[in-house]
Amino acid sequence: MQKLTKSRIVLVVLSGASLLFLVAFRFQTREHERAVWSVPSSSSRISQFPETILWAWERPEKLDFIDPEKVGVAFLAKTIYLRGDRVVSRPRLQPLTLSPGTRVIAVARIESEHPSDHSKRPALSPVTITETVAAISELGSLPNVVMVQVDFDARTSERAFYRELLVQLRGKLPQSTSLSITALASWCKGDNWLEDLPVDEAVPMLFRMGVERKQFLSQVAAGDGFSSAPCQASAGVSTDEPLELSPRVQRLYVFNPRVWSPVSLDQVMETYKR
Repeated sequence: MQKLTKSRIVLVVLSGASLLFLVAFRFQTREHERAVWSVPSSSSRISQFPETILWAWERPEKLDFIDPEKVGVAFLAKTIYLRGDRVVSRPRLQPLTLSPGTRVIAVARIESEHPSDHSKRPALSPVTITETVAAISELGSLPNVVMVQVDFDARTSERAFYRELLVQLRGKLPQSTSLSITALASWCKGDNWLEDLPVDEAVPMLFRMGVERKQFLSQVAAGDGFSSAPCQASAGVSTDEPLELSPRVQRLYVFNPRVWSPVSLDQVMETYKR
């Protein structure tokens, strides 16, 4: 492959009512990339993603060493707090540097606060849904973003709220933009409430699982995959909790509790034979 001219993609936070991000790009555009991402169908959108995707959480990350043909980046773009009848949106505050041509996933984390004072618990009203959808859908218009991912550990009592939120969000995003969610492992096995959600994938989180970890991971290692269809092609792991995955896992999302480096990426690629 011809060596690319060294370039940088920097995500810069804008202040103001909208709390939008500005993505400043200087890179060489590839004709085949434009062709790939013009395909609007769900199966085509998701099948074109790299097999390995690094989560870049809220800290400075310099990821200009990755090979964009093999690795994508899912960065925390916005955190949304549900507080009573208020929706508080906080944008990313840390810089992110990427290789030119990197396929980018913008992640919105939703925090639903449940204080002891019931009057301050999230309203989960139609207004709350509308405001949350508006905050997340802004991410779909960022340059080079090909997927929006929602990270929300919804309680059982919040599932109807979350379902309607995703339905409205899918309608607001460009058709060429994929929609992904993270999923508790229990949602993917024996709990099929994900089946009819309008998402391209659900990523089972196979780390920080607590007492259920041993049981779930032994089933995964034995080839007993998740019963929920949206969960079957992807998995989320952490660098400090390596595990054996089913060969059916196509896309691997990797969290790193430390700053990413060429060494830590090489270790991931070796561990999971990517």
